[in-house]
Amino acid sequence: MKLIHITAAALFALATAAHAQSNVDHSAHHPAGASAAAAPASDGEVRKVDKDQGKLTLKHGPIANLDMPGMTMVFKVADRKLLDAVKAGDKVKFAAENLNGALTVTAIEVAK
Repeated sequence: MKLIHITAAALFALATAAHAQSNVDHSAHHPAGASAAAAPASDGEVRKVDKDQGKLTLKHGPIANLDMPGMTMVFKVADRKLLDAVKAGDKVKFAAENLNGALTVTAIEVAK
């Protein structure tokens, strides 16, 4: 009987340790879109272009594929060449995705 209790306690300890090491990844809170082409375009206004850091500050409306309401925030860009197409004050259409846990602009163009 004592052997059963010891075995049960050991199995419980192993299961607890295995569960504690499971990957807790918060990126699932904002699932990434399938691709830049598939991500729907969102409307925004460029507030700041930071070519040195490869970042873009946008005041944007809702971003449906990220389940995000409108706000002003900083995004990384997937390709720094995207920063050459815009300047502060431009009204834009853009696509953004959650890439490796970073909210990233994958496509952008000045709105017509």
